Amino acid sequence: MSSRGEHHTVPLSVLLKRELANEKVDNPEIQHGQASQSKKGEDFTLLKTECQRARGDGVATFSVFGLFDGHNGSAAAIYTKENLLNNVLSALPSDLNRDEWVAALPRALVAGFVKTDKDFQERARTSGTTVTFVIIEGWVVTVASVGDSRCILEPAEGGIYYLSADHRLECNEEERQRVTASGGEVGRLNTGGGTEIGPLRCWPGGLCLSRSIGDMDVGEFIVPVPYVKQVKLSTAGGRLIISSDGVWDNLTAETALDCCRGMSAEAAAAQIVKEALQAKGLRDDTTCIVVDILPQEKPPAPLPPSKKQGKGMFKSMFRKKSSESSSNIDKEYMEPDIVEELFEEGSAMLSERLDTKYPLCNMFKLFVCAVCQVDTKPGEGISIHAGSSNSGKLRPWDGPFLCLSCQEKKKPWKGKRALLDRHSSESD
Repeated sequence: MSSRGEHHTVPLSVLLKRELANEKVDNPEIQHGQASQSKKGEDFTLLKTECQRARGDGVATFSVFGLFDGHNGSAAAIYTKENLLNNVLSALPSDLNRDEWVAALPRALVAGFVKTDKDFQERARTSGTTVTFVIIEGWVVTVASVGDSRCILEPAEGGIYYLSADHRLECNEEERQRVTASGGEVGRLNTGGGTEIGPLRCWPGGLCLSRSIGDMDVGEFIVPVPYVKQVKLSTAGGRLIISSDGVWDNLTAETALDCCRGMSAEAAAAQIVKEALQAKGLRDDTTCIVVDILPQEKPPAPLPPSKKQGKGMFKSMFRKKSSESSSNIDKEYMEPDIVEELFEEGSAMLSERLDTKYPLCNMFKLFVCAVCQVDTKPGEGISIHAGSSNSGKLRPWDGPFLCLSCQEKKKPWKGKRALLDRHSSESD
């Protein structure tokens, strides 16, 4: 009897306050805007808020923002815009609770990108596209990217987070190493007589990007495996800027954020595009999406700031109003935290993608391709260990398995690990 009295009881009013606070945390307000100037007509966007999904404890909503910068035509960008989200969602098991869904999302994004690339290449179209794909669930932001469009985050507390990677061979040494170690060549365009011009490109094909969706005509070393980064914002919120290279070739991240400080998302996107065009003119399709992730009880939108107001004005857009009557329990939910990085995976190398972050035992099903998550029948999948020189410990019938299509891409996805295996087998 005495032990029952020792339990700490919580008043009903406190529990109700916690419920209300949790609802606010789970459901920030999403405001967005976009702007673009077209030169070739190959930039496309996907803006979807309040997407619904069934989960184990009811219905949840999430938002999706995608930017697709096509090249050599618009077919790949259009196809990816229309199919990528469904391919990502089909790689996620049904009835996951929120935490499980968020944790499974990075792997599902990889699967969705690869499957979209495979399906598009079956259409025998020769265009390609960069992709920056953002999914917002509560305060968690997950970004997957291939190519040279970018996504940056400025949280309400200040600072800049780069949530995407630049897969231009000119500036990404790790990607140059992966391509050359897999058997490709990296070099500039040779005009004859030893004169080289332009950016570094992957040969055969001559594409200056190392990752994209499509591009079936430029060789096997251009892969669709995305860089994935997942962060959790504080309840104070933040601003995302998702832009094509038409913006980032002309503006730094700092300039892009500063030029639109204090503006609404719609006005901010237009201002960023304007600033980019003022720098060097319209040389390429120039597209910008701005997404503001705001607490539900936000102050009214401020007037456009003067030059002296600076970053403080931006922070005020996301800060909740304080209340002198708030209890300690209220403050527990009202005070902002730091941005928490939940997941990051940048390697396209298959051996690294199948380590502890991608466990050898399949997360959901036994006979599923470890990369694209497509179902395979028993006996159709090929073990990633097949043909391995380290056959003493790894048996060909041990999982995980690859479908036939992903098996063909195994070499460029293994990168320098493949080169090391080759040398070790030659020395045996």
